[in-house]
Amino acid sequence: MSGTLQQLGIEGLNPGACWGAGEWSVSAGRATLESEDPACGECLARVATANADDYRRVLDSAVAAFGRWRQVPAPERGALVRLLAERLRQHQDWLGTLISRETGKIKQEGDGEVQEAIDIADFAVGLSRMLYGRTMPSERPQHRLYEQWHPLGVVGVITAFNFPLAVWAWNAMIAAVAGDTLVWRPSPQAPLTALAVQHLCNQVMRETCHGGVFNLLIEPDPKLAKRLVADPALPLISFTGSSEVGRRVGAQVAARLGRSLLELSGNNAVIVEASADLDLVVPAVLFGAVGTAGQRCTSTRRLLVQRGREAELVARLREAYAQVRVGDPLDPRVLMGPLISREAVACFAGAIETLREAGGEILYGGETLAGPGHFVQPTLARADNDWPLVQRETFGPLLYLLPYDTLEQAIAMQNAVPQGLSSALFTSNLSQVERFLCATGSDCGIANINIGTSGAEIGGAFGGEKATGGGREAGSDAWKAYMRRQTNTINWGSGLPLAQGIHFTVEGLG
Repeated sequence: MSGTLQQLGIEGLNPGACWGAGEWSVSAGRATLESEDPACGECLARVATANADDYRRVLDSAVAAFGRWRQVPAPERGALVRLLAERLRQHQDWLGTLISRETGKIKQEGDGEVQEAIDIADFAVGLSRMLYGRTMPSERPQHRLYEQWHPLGVVGVITAFNFPLAVWAWNAMIAAVAGDTLVWRPSPQAPLTALAVQHLCNQVMRETCHGGVFNLLIEPDPKLAKRLVADPALPLISFTGSSEVGRRVGAQVAARLGRSLLELSGNNAVIVEASADLDLVVPAVLFGAVGTAGQRCTSTRRLLVQRGREAELVARLREAYAQVRVGDPLDPRVLMGPLISREAVACFAGAIETLREAGGEILYGGETLAGPGHFVQPTLARADNDWPLVQRETFGPLLYLLPYDTLEQAIAMQNAVPQGLSSALFTSNLSQVERFLCATGSDCGIANINIGTSGAEIGGAFGGEKATGGGREAGSDAWKAYMRRQTNTINWGSGLPLAQGIHFTVEGLG
């Protein structure tokens, strides 16, 4: 373990490849995975990777634990989650710092991600006493008809680098109170966050005598990830990543008649209507486009501006962009850290080159920055909504300016991309609000008014439509994805009436 990690207060971190059956894998003799600080290129630590034997051990452990955990009363399951939330609170500062060091997001965002995990844990604790079914009136006399929800099984959770804790927490906290056990395959680009969180989980599981609820597999080999997706022992796979990979995951899970919860690409638009308050628009667009260096699935990618407001908004955005300090994500003056990798920088540079070749105009930024670390300039550019470049998601701080004439045209432009995650309209016109939110308005899973596309609260279900995958995580009734529904009919009378008024009488039978 490096001195850097010791300074973060996690010197006891075991660099094992996986946790399952109550133990870490043995690190000696295994291939290792480097966790790199994207701000300077420093190797934070080397982590041993899992192998096929580890996979079987971890899966068998999770299956066995499910047999016990599903019998634990839901409020007791909530008590375990509450204890885990307390551990996260106790270690929020150093865990937020670790997230910042490992992913490059600024410290405020790292701390905010830990807070998001705490918030969803608190939500789940309350939910543990509210896993409600329904009672329905039966058409048959002296019959009771109702439904209830049961634990589903072992849930496979595959997360991306950009939210190495929060997305796991969305799944893990809800699934745990639902009575499921989990196997987590984190991004190979953020293994240390996963190790740190697993250690906190282990403490809680030991103290509550409920081992096997949370399990971890760290492995960069796509073969083991595919094995997880294809394994019939996992009735639900929650996958966060690109639409391209998500399509394959969905197809594999569907082929074995399992369930998939897909959180895939976004190509999110902010519409600025003529009556919009630009004092709200500018900071919302800036955070949406620049936050996490544009590496959120909810990052603002397209800015649709009514032509009468275009010149003023461009001038104000240029001024705002010029104030964005790029650099060390732990520096409190910095608003944008690095991209996650050299490959991400190359992708950004390729998008800029394609933009220029297509005739786009760079209004601000557009350059990669020299020196250690994977830094680029936040970029604002004129483009065309129909260009293939604009139709796909570039995972970086690249915002396309797209003018429009009428709101109907703007909504059509917003919806005319394959993705359908987050959307926003800035306006002071109530009629425009209702048009945007009606059935023929935004086709996204998230539609906001006078706030940006990024920064969803945990109380609402999170997810999108079309190439975003259709999954829903976090709040509202997203818990139902982690449980199975059962309809029950109880005949408490002495007769046997049939539904739909059917008479089926056999002579000699009572």
